[in-house]
Amino acid sequence: MRARQRKMLKTGKLDSKLLEEIVFKSIKLKRDEVIKRPGIGEDCAVVDFGDYKCVMSTDPITASAAQIGKLAVHVSCNDIASEGVEPLGIMLAVMLPDGTTEEAVGEIMRQAGEAAAELGVEIIGGHTEITPAVNQPVIVSTAIGRVQVARAEQKIKPGDLIFMTKSAGLEGSGIIANDHEDDLVGKLSPEEIEEAKSYLNLISVVKEGVIAGETGFSAMHDVTEGGLLGAIWELCYTSGVGAKVWNEAIPVTGATQKICVVYDIDPLRLISSGSMVIITAADNKDRMARAMDEAGVKLTLIGKVKEKGFGVKLVLEGRAVEVEPPESDEIYRVVKR
Repeated sequence: MRARQRKMLKTGKLDSKLLEEIVFKSIKLKRDEVIKRPGIGEDCAVVDFGDYKCVMSTDPITASAAQIGKLAVHVSCNDIASEGVEPLGIMLAVMLPDGTTEEAVGEIMRQAGEAAAELGVEIIGGHTEITPAVNQPVIVSTAIGRVQVARAEQKIKPGDLIFMTKSAGLEGSGIIANDHEDDLVGKLSPEEIEEAKSYLNLISVVKEGVIAGETGFSAMHDVTEGGLLGAIWELCYTSGVGAKVWNEAIPVTGATQKICVVYDIDPLRLISSGSMVIITAADNKDRMARAMDEAGVKLTLIGKVKEKGFGVKLVLEGRAVEVEPPESDEIYRVVKR
């Protein structure tokens, strides 16, 4: 009798189908205090704490080495901001390979401490361990925020507008430029490489998340694994709507475009902490735009919410192309090399 062949999974987060069939279905118990549970496109859990709701999110950093301490703080705090909430605390589980030096631990914690201080977030706990279970540093961060229960919740509806902040592919470009600079020498100018490196200074979306929370939004999603198109697909899937996204409206910097050409990767499928997808009602457009402009946040209208039957489509050179569910992020085509 032939043994059943085991299917090997791709590098990166599990795809939506596996999350639903294997992960979510295994969660049996549901408590009344839990307001928001695990789901496709859900960045945070929300728990009822009386006068306040507690907002929590956890994320790993596995694809970066040079700036892992900084990224570990920002990625989870960005998730809290996607609820329109300011993060207040963060916990870090730091797992380091055999051979790690005291200096390396010090550098990771220096980065984490500085990033947390910039955001006004306290590192309130965690765990640090040297282990042969990893061959490069891995950090899992859990961020916490709170919001008053009285704040009204909105839902996505056809006719809402889709905005993004900053540019696509920021985090991925920054990771590649910092960790794989030798590949880029001679293909990008020294100035372009330094510009791409600096994108890791732009990866926080806490400012725009809090502004959207104050001005009103239907949904938000920080752009992480799966890139911009993955984030939009997940939001639409969760809310049961479709979307039309205009490719020519999406801002991508020259340095990011060149890096993507070097590795033959898609900037719209590249991890991009630093960019927030914000969906809001059409009549809230001007109010949000003014608030973002006053705060110095670049905001770009890139699409419109449609009915579910429309699907999620990218308008590219005059034709509408179906957006597929997010799979392994483009960054893993680089870091595996």
